[in-house]
Amino acid sequence: MYKKVLIANRGEIALRVIRACHELNIKTVAVYSTADELSLHVKFADEAVCIGPPASSESYLNIPRIIAACEITGADAIHPGYGFLSESANFSKICAENDFVFLGPTPDIIDAMGNKAQAKITMKAAGVPVVPGGEGILDGPEDAKVKADEMGYPVMLKASAGGGGKGMRLVRKSEDVIPSFKSASQESLTSFGNGDMYIEKFIQNPRHIEVQILGDSHGNAIHLGERECSIQRRHQKLIEESPSPFVDEETRKALGDAAIKGAKAVNYVGVGTFEFLMDKNKNFYFMEMNTRIQVEHPVTEMVTGIDLIKQQIKMHAGFKCPTYLENFKLRGHSIECRINAEDPANNFMPFPGVITNFHMPGGKGVRVDSHAYAGYKIPTQYDSMIGKIIVHAKNRERAIIRMQRALEETIIVGPKTTIPYQMAIMKDEKFRSGVFDTSFLETFEYNQAEYAYKEEKV
Repeated sequence: MYKKVLIANRGEIALRVIRACHELNIKTVAVYSTADELSLHVKFADEAVCIGPPASSESYLNIPRIIAACEITGADAIHPGYGFLSESANFSKICAENDFVFLGPTPDIIDAMGNKAQAKITMKAAGVPVVPGGEGILDGPEDAKVKADEMGYPVMLKASAGGGGKGMRLVRKSEDVIPSFKSASQESLTSFGNGDMYIEKFIQNPRHIEVQILGDSHGNAIHLGERECSIQRRHQKLIEESPSPFVDEETRKALGDAAIKGAKAVNYVGVGTFEFLMDKNKNFYFMEMNTRIQVEHPVTEMVTGIDLIKQQIKMHAGFKCPTYLENFKLRGHSIECRINAEDPANNFMPFPGVITNFHMPGGKGVRVDSHAYAGYKIPTQYDSMIGKIIVHAKNRERAIIRMQRALEETIIVGPKTTIPYQMAIMKDEKFRSGVFDTSFLETFEYNQAEYAYKEEKV
C-alpha cells in the first residue's frame, strides 16, 4: 500500500480523497492555488503545497509544479480526482517517468478511451452496442456534410476529445452541417487543444444511463449497477440517482455485461464509468467512457456500501476486485443533487462570492460532500459546484421525500444556488413518476416566486 498520496485537485473531491486515504492509514498532500489557500482540503491534508496563482494553467494544470510538489514531500502516488488532469494521458505518462504511481489508467488506455471516435471502434469490436453512425475522425466540414446526408437527419457532431457538452452540435438539416462543424471544432480546439470531430445518428429523447465498473490488474472486472443521469442542463448533470427508475433487472444485467466486456477489452484497472444512451424501448448504445472517478459516485456508494475511492486506490496497489459483489443486489435508492453557486432565474449565471452563513442537512440517510463553510469565498476561476447532497432510503419515493427535507434544511447565505430549482424538481410530477429523458429540463417550468422564501434563506 502507498505511504503518501498527493491529491492533484481541489474542492470537495480533494477532501473526499483525503478522507479515504486517512481511513487507509495513508498520509496525504494537498496542492492548492493562492485562491484556495483557505480551502478545507488544505487544512485537512497532512501537508500542503502552494503550486501557483489562481489560473488553472498556472496551478492545477501545471504538471511540472505538481511533480515538484511530489518530490519535495516524498509522495509515492498521485490521485487526480476528476476534471483538471484526471484524463490526461500526458500527465499519466510523466508520473510514470518520474516513478510516481498515477491512480488512474495507463496513458495508452486514456488515449484509447479518451478519443471518443476510437473508443467507439474499440467498443464495437468488443461486442458493446454503439450509437449508429460513421466511424473514425471526419476529414473536415465537407466530409461531415456527405456523411450526414447519407445517414439522414438529425445527427450529432461530436468532438473526439470533448466532454461536459463542449464541442457538440445537434444538426437537423443539411445546410447547418458545415457551420455547425466549424463552430464545434473551434470550441473543442479552444477547450481541449484538439479540433477533431466525428458524427453519430441522433437518438431522439434518450435517457442518459451510466454503469460504474471496477477493474484490477489480475484481469477481473465487475460492475456496481447503473446511475440515472438524465436530469441535465446543457449536457451538465444536475441530479443523479441509483438505480434508474427505468431499468429493470434484465436490462441492468445487459448493461453490466456490456460494461464488463468493454473494461476487459482494454484491460482496465481502477474505477471507470461506461456511459450509454437508452431509447424508450430500453435499447442502449455506448456513448463514452470516463476513465476516472465521477462527481456522482456517492449514489453508487450509498446503494452498494462500497467506498469507491478506497477501492480505486486498492486496485492500483495490486489488490483484487471484491468479486463477492458480482451478484450483489442494490440496496434501496439514492439521489444526489449537485449544489452549484448559480442563479437559476438568470440562465444559471455563476454566482461567486462569500458564503456568510452555511448549514448543511443531517439525519438518517443524508450525506453531504462539500468543501464550503461559513466565511468561504467561492473563487471565480473554477467550476461553480460548492457541494453535493446525497440521500438514501428504502425506495425512490422515500428518497425523494428525504431529499426534499434535506434541501429544505440547507442554509447557504451569500451566493444564489441551485437549491430552490432542485426543490421544484423534487415536487414535479413527471420527475416523481420516473418517466423522463434528457429533454426534461427543456420543458420544466420553474416558478421562482414559489421559492422566494428559500432564496432569502439560501
